[in-house]
Amino acid sequence: MKNLLLFGPPGVGKGTQGEHLCRDLGLVQLAMGDILREAVANETSLGLEAKAFMEQGKLVPDSLVVGMIQSRILSLECEQGFILDGFPRNVAQAEILDKMLLDNSIQLDFIVFMDAAEDTLLARLTGRMLCSSCGFGFHRHYSPPSVEGVCDKCSGELYQRKDDREEVISERLEVYKQQTKPLLDYYGAREAFIKVDASADTKEVYSVLLNLVNA
Repeated sequence: MKNLLLFGPPGVGKGTQGEHLCRDLGLVQLAMGDILREAVANETSLGLEAKAFMEQGKLVPDSLVVGMIQSRILSLECEQGFILDGFPRNVAQAEILDKMLLDNSIQLDFIVFMDAAEDTLLARLTGRMLCSSCGFGFHRHYSPPSVEGVCDKCSGELYQRKDDREEVISERLEVYKQQTKPLLDYYGAREAFIKVDASADTKEVYSVLLNLVNA
């Protein structure tokens, strides 16, 4: 049984690497956005509470978010271990998470900080394109279409989401610096803490992560 926490800036590859690790190690990926949407869709008690806040345009309280994570961690699906992907986002959430884990005698075996230079993150995030017809994704640098602006799958027109424009991405990275980077100070001195250079090719980064977790 292995329990991991992956954190780092937008575009660093947390979701992708988490998926690969879960597949190969038999773990469950716990991404906060997915958990929240699922709880609301299934109308669980916590989901209904969260929905009430969302309908009022308010942030879902950290304690409620951790409650949703706890219900998943304590379920049978996570008995082989889990990967927390993108949560906590700040120190306040980390403190509530720590208390929940301690109360349930659960430990994080690996706290992995994935990092990459800002120009690398910008290139990754601003290069994404989607097909307006079938939704298939491409990347200007890493997986470009055969014909610029045209989908290989259905010949539909490719477009860039507003969220992937450079000015928006730069703002997201600035928010990350302000809110999430303090987690480095919070977790950095712990024995379970590992820093990984995620600027390399996806396969290279995964190889490093897999070797660290299996060491």
